[in-house]
Amino acid sequence: QVQLVESGGGLVQTGGSLRLSCAASGSLFSVYAMAWYRQAPGKQRELVAKMIISDGTRDYADFVRGRFTIARDNSRNMVYLFMNNLRPEDTAVYYCNADLTTMNHYWGQGTQVTVSS
Repeated sequence: QVQLVESGGGLVQTGGSLRLSCAASGSLFSVYAMAWYRQAPGKQRELVAKMIISDGTRDYADFVRGRFTIARDNSRNMVYLFMNNLRPEDTAVYYCNADLTTMNHYWGQGTQVTVSS
């Protein structure tokens, strides 16, 4: 199993920045990808950014490309989401996700990001 704990959400004004953190623990040797998803009220959960652990390949949703960056710190088992130039439409609960080679998926509890206009 893998345990994920997010932190770093909060209230920020339009154009501001936040850094989300995801602390991972457990069977990390089985993780092949880490990702950030978000879910706004009344909407489906959507992929924001994803990183393949083996080679560091990163991919972003079109609506955040150029503004958000996913990064990792292997020494601390941390994954980050650096969010710049935030917009009100970025308001959502952000979730950390781990995909394992066993086809299992794990989620954190989520952290709220609110961008005021």
